[in-house]
Amino acid sequence: MINIAQPAVGEEEIEAVAEVMRSGMLAQGSVTTEFENNFAEYCGVSHAVGVNSGTAALHMGLLALGIGAGDEVIVPSFTFIATATAVSMCGATPVIVDVTEDTYTINPEEITANITDRTKAVIGVHLFGQPFDVDSVLKICDEHNLYLIEDAAQAHGAVYKGKRAGGFGKIGCFSFYPTKNMTTGEGGIVTTNDQDIDQKIRRLINHGQSEKYLHTELGYNMRLSNISAAIGNVQLRKIDGMNRKRAANAEVYNKNISAEGIKTPFCMSDSEHVWHQYVIEVKDNFPMSRDEFMVYLREKGIGSAVHYPIPVHMQPMYSDSGSINRKISESGCPVSERLASEVLSLPVHPGVSPEECEYICDIINEVN
Repeated sequence: MINIAQPAVGEEEIEAVAEVMRSGMLAQGSVTTEFENNFAEYCGVSHAVGVNSGTAALHMGLLALGIGAGDEVIVPSFTFIATATAVSMCGATPVIVDVTEDTYTINPEEITANITDRTKAVIGVHLFGQPFDVDSVLKICDEHNLYLIEDAAQAHGAVYKGKRAGGFGKIGCFSFYPTKNMTTGEGGIVTTNDQDIDQKIRRLINHGQSEKYLHTELGYNMRLSNISAAIGNVQLRKIDGMNRKRAANAEVYNKNISAEGIKTPFCMSDSEHVWHQYVIEVKDNFPMSRDEFMVYLREKGIGSAVHYPIPVHMQPMYSDSGSINRKISESGCPVSERLASEVLSLPVHPGVSPEECEYICDIINEVN
């Protein structure tokens, strides 16, 4: 079976973890600090704070910005649920809006249409490895005095107009889950150029401590361990090479998929896509439905997945009968709903060879 995803880890990561284990310093420590500094330098920012998940990165980042009850944060509907739930966990209200037809990222026009006197921030998601329209969204945020938060959970190393993801917003939030472009096992990180925010997050993730056993605010236990950071340091040295392999696999698909009824991804000319997922659209004129096609691919030894089958605004917790505060754009989210019924992710990770990608193309084209 050609897996839809798998972590690209090997002996270097194993040895790095073993070294930490031998040291006896397993929790947050000097290795975590080294990783934070390395990641900040990679993203071109002043500070980075390691946390234990991408969701924690969003949650802690929002709290550090003072987001709370009564505030609204605009988020896209076509994304992983954590983009919105992190807002809810702060007591604020996610305002769920639609995405663009081409990049699947947050629609700037929808942002403008949904700003109120309660709006405090916008979360833009660099979805599937492709940056959102940063210039347009940043302009809106500047005009309305809003924070821009980058959800870069799927965009390690992605570039927009010569600058890496994680360096545009007030904060950038990354995930290191095993299926991401780089991993620490579980983990996340917040990037920022604001020292006060950096220090605020460091207190929040460590029980609200300003110094040992002096707790000045309500805090959490969301630290990144030395063990995870050791994996991260090795992965960070490999990330550009792993992303190049993803891009090479994506290029095989772009050049060879010719089946009628299959739409291949759109790429912005001023960005460098890092292909966290290679997402096609299975149209009505394809001989099979999207879900039938998934079964067909599985029978041919090819893994695939749907990212995402239910838009955020249609999730039960945010439905009319749900108990969680939310607002949905008055214009609805028709693009997100259409995408949820058509998208299909193909294997593109570094563990897939170009030859396997060619085989997948042949299988797709044979359907016609």
